[in-house]
Amino acid sequence: MTTDSPTPAYVDIRQLQVTFTGGKKPVQAVSGVDLRVQRGEVVALIGESGSGKSVTLRSLLRLHAEKKTQISGQIRVGEHDVLQLSSDQLSQFRGRVASMIFQEPLLALDPVYSVGQQIIEAIRRHEDVSEDAARKRALALFERVRIPSPERRLQAYPHEMSGGMRQRAMIALALACQPQLLLADEPTTALDATVQIQILLLLRELQKEMGLSVIFVTHDIGAAVEVADRIAVMYAGRIVEEGPARTLMREPRHPYTRALLQSRADGALAKGQRLETIAGSPPDLTDLPKGCAFASRCKMAVPACDATRPDITWLDDGHSVRCLLAQSQQVA
Repeated sequence: MTTDSPTPAYVDIRQLQVTFTGGKKPVQAVSGVDLRVQRGEVVALIGESGSGKSVTLRSLLRLHAEKKTQISGQIRVGEHDVLQLSSDQLSQFRGRVASMIFQEPLLALDPVYSVGQQIIEAIRRHEDVSEDAARKRALALFERVRIPSPERRLQAYPHEMSGGMRQRAMIALALACQPQLLLADEPTTALDATVQIQILLLLRELQKEMGLSVIFVTHDIGAAVEVADRIAVMYAGRIVEEGPARTLMREPRHPYTRALLQSRADGALAKGQRLETIAGSPPDLTDLPKGCAFASRCKMAVPACDATRPDITWLDDGHSVRCLLAQSQQVA
């Protein structure tokens, strides 16, 4: 949902459609997503569960079961046309060009190998280096992500580490082969608030230090503002609003974005005051409505919203929104 730039985007997603076909009815999880990410830029994808954030993220590494998934559109990362890569090319692409930090490292890491062994294996899989050289790099990575007693922790198994330490080890594994694109799928959700902040600050520090492009999926708008240059808001498989993080926080233009901001607890909420909620439920992805998917839950909806799927309206400063009211300049 960004305009074409004279400088090609490092990540260029155009009209991405992802449909899961393993159930009784096809599930259209992603419906025509356009997203560009420049080199060294951090973009956050936010929205409720089921909005298509993680599906979009995993599509960049083609992690969905191919026999039960239909993917169309275009995904380019640098010179790589991701949807056209062969199995061997995809194996080299994962880890070397793009890498992912998963939400729950205890499930993502192999429980029968030490964390150090897994990092060493990843390095040697992509680079022609000795085991000793790979181990030295793994140790350096543990030091870089500030894991205490790194020598000893290299020998630890995932279950022997705390949640925060496992997530730091997951970050070290993701960075082991020096990728240019880092995909973070809600990397702080399972952690307590103090550790969340530490991990977010670490990710931002490493991103700046290494010049990484990052796509960061989160439910936490506060976290998105801390780490992201731009925010894209997803609903029912589409990006409904996108813009610079500070602009979108100050001037949300889509009713769904406004509802998300109003439904979060912050310091402005008085004691005893009821927290705002978004009425209703997200639409059935096996039977999406003809018009705006948010219309049935929107306090500002007009009859035309049920009949017409809104196009992109471009506002100032790279800010875009999909809303009929924005097109008619009724969204203030």
